[in-house]
Amino acid sequence: MLELRDLASGYAGTKGVVVDPVSLTLEAGDFICVIGRNGAGKSTLMRTISGLQPALSGDALLAGQSIPTMSSQERAQSISVVTTDRVSSPGLLARDVIELGRQPYTNWRGQLTNEDISIVEEATYQAGAVTLAPKPFDSLSDGERQRVMIARALAQTSKVLVLDEITAFLDLPGRVEIMALLRRHARETGKIVLLSSHDLELSLELVGQLWIVHDGELSFGSPNTLITNGVIEQAFDNSDVSFDPSQKRFTMNSN
Repeated sequence: MLELRDLASGYAGTKGVVVDPVSLTLEAGDFICVIGRNGAGKSTLMRTISGLQPALSGDALLAGQSIPTMSSQERAQSISVVTTDRVSSPGLLARDVIELGRQPYTNWRGQLTNEDISIVEEATYQAGAVTLAPKPFDSLSDGERQRVMIARALAQTSKVLVLDEITAFLDLPGRVEIMALLRRHARETGKIVLLSSHDLELSLELVGQLWIVHDGELSFGSPNTLITNGVIEQAFDNSDVSFDPSQKRFTMNSN
């Protein structure tokens, strides 16, 4: 359903390639977590896949169509994107922001149908944003904003959700709740969910496939495979912290 063909991510000029060319295929219902140290290139890779920035080489295809060749409306109907960028929406309620997820499907007046309203209400409920809906969006905390943006992405009913660090501002119960919600959403609807996170231990428990970005390369596979192959230790171990494969968690090194 989503295919990467020798896709290289990065920037034209001196910075060049950030993530080397990779080829892989994702199927409907896949729930993938992208992990890596700060600055490894996770966001660059995800922006390239979603068509927000051009690939240096190769291509990303959704249902056989090159994503960069899609019109803005086609891409909005196909891919939902949530980033960590702080969005400001003066004068809008949280409900208004969620309703923007239906914009790719409305007429030029932006008028919502009864079906659109039903989709928005269900997305708001699933994201745990019902009590936030009547509040001014700009009055919300960072964690509350993320719930609203997740609700908007769900309301977009796209084939692929690309979510960059969307649990960063949530407490632990909130992170578990959202990760479990997204996993369930992928399984029940056949959507592809591509989520970047710094929460490796939680990702190991919940996702079916991990992508690890390290030293410009993307390694991918099941959590158990990447643990067995030593990929996680290679990417994250340092003089202070080591990954314990038997417990699937990090431990402090003794001095």
